[in-house]
Amino acid sequence: MQLTDLIEGRLVRRYKRFLADVELPDGRCVTVHCPNTGSMRNCAEPGSRVWLTDSANPKRKYPLGWELVEVEGRHLASVNTGRANSLVREAIEQGQIEPLAGYRSIRQEVPYGAERSRIDLLLSEGVAADAWVEIKNVTLLESNGWGSFPDAVTLRGQKHLRELMLLAQQDVRAVLLFCVPHGGIERVRPADDIDPAYGRLLRQARDCGVELLAWGATPTTQELVLNRRLEVVL
Repeated sequence: MQLTDLIEGRLVRRYKRFLADVELPDGRCVTVHCPNTGSMRNCAEPGSRVWLTDSANPKRKYPLGWELVEVEGRHLASVNTGRANSLVREAIEQGQIEPLAGYRSIRQEVPYGAERSRIDLLLSEGVAADAWVEIKNVTLLESNGWGSFPDAVTLRGQKHLRELMLLAQQDVRAVLLFCVPHGGIERVRPADDIDPAYGRLLRQARDCGVELLAWGATPTTQELVLNRRLEVVL
């Protein structure tokens, strides 16, 4: 995924979930859209270097959107969670994610499950059984390269795990894929201290046969590409 014409600035603050104030190089302070519903723990420190995209849409109240942040002064991370599904789909189509290679059809947002969910990607027409793929975006970097999910209690994430477990119990291929667009994260684990219920469900899902995968990117200000497999540690 190519990134073009990003605008650099410094984060002043993030607030009201979807808003952030950013100081531009010319000294102006602008309010930008923050495309991330999570807590953004460790990704929203005031003073951090950030990069913005310009929608060039004069009808938008906040035409600038927050795209990247520099974490700990050295790692770039994509905070735009809306990119995750596209990044994973692109990586699958390019054969980067070997366990999900060989499918000719990819459908998005397909309804399924007892709790009326929508699967992120449904892969079909392949050499293996159809794969129902739920995607979670990981940006919480903790010590020693650990990436943790979630960064806040996620009832929606818990629901998705229950839905995947039901699929696996019916001998349907169910996959949870952690998309990790963060240059500092080397392996992924559940954030048991933040959402212990999610951690318990994740381990139950593994035991039920849900496949757990993690793929990472090392973002630059020019592109985002998922090209490195990461270990999921429970």
